[in-house]
Amino acid sequence: MFPDKPDVRAGDSERPDDWWREQLSNLYGLFVVSMMMFDGRDPDDILRLAATSLPSLCECTVDTVYLRVDRALIPARGGTPDPALVEALESLDGQSGPVPTKDSGWRWAMALGSPAELLGYLVVCSAAAPSTDEFFLVKALAQQTSGALASARLHQREREQSAALQTLNSELQSLNGRLATSVARLEAQTRVHERLSEVTASGAGEAGIALALHELTELSAAVEDRFGNLLAWAGPHQPDPYPKAVPHRREELLRQAAAVPHPIRVQSRVISLAKPRQEVLGVVALVDPRHTAGGHEVFALEYATTVLALELSHRRSLAEAELRLRRDLVDDLIAGTDEPSAYARADALGHDLRGTHHVVVAKWSRTHTDDAVAAASTAAADVLQLSSLISRRAGSVVLLVHGPLDGAALHRTLAEKLGGTAGAIGIGGRCRGPTDVPRSYAEAVRAADVRRDSRSPDGATFYDQLGLYRILDIGTGSGEVEAFVQEWLGELLTYDQRKSTDLVHTLSQYLECGGNYDETAAALLIHRSTLRYRLGRIRKICGHDLNDVDDRLNLHVATRAWQVLQRPE
Repeated sequence: MFPDKPDVRAGDSERPDDWWREQLSNLYGLFVVSMMMFDGRDPDDILRLAATSLPSLCECTVDTVYLRVDRALIPARGGTPDPALVEALESLDGQSGPVPTKDSGWRWAMALGSPAELLGYLVVCSAAAPSTDEFFLVKALAQQTSGALASARLHQREREQSAALQTLNSELQSLNGRLATSVARLEAQTRVHERLSEVTASGAGEAGIALALHELTELSAAVEDRFGNLLAWAGPHQPDPYPKAVPHRREELLRQAAAVPHPIRVQSRVISLAKPRQEVLGVVALVDPRHTAGGHEVFALEYATTVLALELSHRRSLAEAELRLRRDLVDDLIAGTDEPSAYARADALGHDLRGTHHVVVAKWSRTHTDDAVAAASTAAADVLQLSSLISRRAGSVVLLVHGPLDGAALHRTLAEKLGGTAGAIGIGGRCRGPTDVPRSYAEAVRAADVRRDSRSPDGATFYDQLGLYRILDIGTGSGEVEAFVQEWLGELLTYDQRKSTDLVHTLSQYLECGGNYDETAAALLIHRSTLRYRLGRIRKICGHDLNDVDDRLNLHVATRAWQVLQRPE
């Protein structure tokens, strides 16, 4: 029955009934142990159960257990392997068989598993070789232990696989969640891109950008220029009037926002700068008093800011190009150009050069730059609905205005734009074609200069209104004019030059005021007695009677001619 069974002791002469009862009891005990081994225990519990159960079945005990781990046999209970025992077990090659013992007793290695899938060895021992029946029980216990270990390992692998599957499933669910979040975010960003692209294509400008941003974020949106002026608003609760920070605080806010590459929160608002080429052109703001703005809202704000920056940058480029072309055309018209070319260039700029025009020269106080005066002149022309071309020349602003012109209204509007009236406007004669522009420009310059040197230097003067000044031009016949001035004012001029006085100017102002002492003294910022003394000196030096009508007329003409002659060309 057992091909490898050892020699066993001769059976005792026991009664058959007792023998059968013992065998049944042992088999039942083996059955119970087997059931316990297969109730889901881990390998250590199975081996512990086998070791404790074997002595109850026979007179054998479990000496040790070796398990195969990574092709090596190691003690199941830990500790240092016995080299001699390991060598003996390896020599069995997956089969059961005897192994050396340290004394004269019996020692047997029961293979756990098959040679192809060896799990290890259950090493049993006893003082003497077991009987056939006992060896049967030892082998049966070893087979049950082997099966239970295989089953436990299978269950363990299943648990590990189940745990791995659960982990994988959890990771997949987490990945699916992240993918769903990413897809949702991409879809939201796509909606932002599509909506703001529609605004760009439609040319809706700042109002369209604000409305799109409000629809995308459900927050009120505002678009401002760099100075804090409201350009567009979308959403509820628009402030009226719209709050505007003082200039130095506005500049500080822009510096703070420009220092970081993302929108910043300022109290109840999240703002982003439209800043192409490092120049702030505008500001886009989300009104968020509850601090609910998240990643989607910030993305929409940044995209809206990019669209606004492109819009304002493009608009500025067009304006600069148009302004440059207009200046070039005005400069060429002043220098003189052929009519067909001038008409074609003006048509390209949307200006009708045909019909009556006037050249206007504006000379303002030095507290204003030419750029500021040019911008204010453009704004004033828009207010007065004047079709014009504009340029800058020699510290003045030049406008070529189509149609009739109200000089006083132009000066008043320009003064309002610049915040002061300290400026003179000269208006040249009519231009019936491009070839008349150089002449009208020269007339406008003369009219502006005469206005600045008059009793009322602030205002507008038409060249046609100059009267006597028109024949005092320093162009043709200037030699006769100079001789006339020397005849009537020569001695005064020599005295002023030698003594560093200003008697000629005093005389000019006195004559301009019609001989009124109070007005003259006020204009010269001197006392009446000082004026009386100066006039006495003037009478004595020049030898002319200021009360004589002819002398007064000639002196008045001479002083006006002197003003024209002393002005730089």
